[in-house]
Amino acid sequence: MTDTLEAVARTVAIGAGATLTMDLWAAMLRRFGIPSLDFALLGRWIGHLPEGRIIHASIGKAAPVRGERALGWIAHYSIGISFAALLLAIFGLRWAHAPTLGPAMLIGLVTVVAPLFVLQPALGAGVASSKTARPVFNTVKSIVTHTVFGLGLYTSALLAASM
Repeated sequence: MTDTLEAVARTVAIGAGATLTMDLWAAMLRRFGIPSLDFALLGRWIGHLPEGRIIHASIGKAAPVRGERALGWIAHYSIGISFAALLLAIFGLRWAHAPTLGPAMLIGLVTVVAPLFVLQPALGAGVASSKTARPVFNTVKSIVTHTVFGLGLYTSALLAASM
């Protein structure tokens, strides 16, 4: 296997595994009444991008887009895989062969910039959920969720390295 093919395979495995870890965390939170992003709304936001709509007052009030749920889930996993690509681009295949916790946690924490400063404002929730009823709670939840993503990057890389 070439280095390029190996890097792609590890990126997909690590990113999908980390995203699945984050999804399992969100499912556990929902059992305690703590909601997470409905990925149909992410798909709706993406579906409105070709029309030039980047920022919505409230994505929930925007017109639904055909296939928005599937589009949102595909985007969610694609983003997770992209963040794994960032991890490997910075720390290399050498890291993927013998993963350590620090780099994975660093990338996990850095990724929280995306929801707090890009997605939430674009969906109408404001920077760091400032337009929601519980901005501090939602921000802390995002930070914890992306910490879990970082742990998922690490554990997925460990699993991939063992194969």
